[in-house]
Amino acid sequence: MPFWRHPSPSLQPLSLLLLLGTLPLLCSAATPGQLPAKRIQPLPASNLGSGRVETKGPGLYELTAERRAALETIRYAEGTWKGGSSIGYRILYGGGTFNSFERHPDTVVVKRYASAAAGAYQFLPGTWEAATRSLGLSGFGPASQDQAALHLIERRGALAELDRGVLTDQAINRLAQEWASFPTASGGSAYGQPSKSVEQLRAFHRESLRRHQLRREGAPA
Repeated sequence: MPFWRHPSPSLQPLSLLLLLGTLPLLCSAATPGQLPAKRIQPLPASNLGSGRVETKGPGLYELTAERRAALETIRYAEGTWKGGSSIGYRILYGGGTFNSFERHPDTVVVKRYASAAAGAYQFLPGTWEAATRSLGLSGFGPASQDQAALHLIERRGALAELDRGVLTDQAINRLAQEWASFPTASGGSAYGQPSKSVEQLRAFHRESLRRHQLRREGAPA
């Protein structure tokens, strides 16, 4: 389905879309666009059930304490954190849920706006398809979603900074180009949607990182 062309990829009010006679599929996560593709070793389907992917192939993402904190912060911003519950991986745009992890649900939800975003990181179908091709992912389960999100973080140039365990202004601005719930350097969402403040994101990130670092060291979180 072709997208309606607009100077900004932000969500459009449903009334305006109906007036124009078109209803595009939109979501809170941005499509990577023209960023260069990176070929990554296919991920063995048998390993997708665990939180950490073990493989001898290059290019797959280890779930370190720093990366877990980054992923959880994105979920917090996107409204899919749900206290750390796995239900966050089943969230559709608008707050509903889907049942099967077999594939991206690709279900359009109309709630003032129209969107087919789904999962913990609110992937658009096209964004998800591109990530699965690059990573060789199978299914839409939690481990696959985590891997795809790390892939998008890396493509936006924020992974190396986040690996240092600090949510810098630069990292936030880069993530804002992918997730509308992150504020840009100029303030507010890049896509005209509600966003978390820098202070809210950093406070959540610090607590998440502290918890995972304690677990890594074997201390009670």
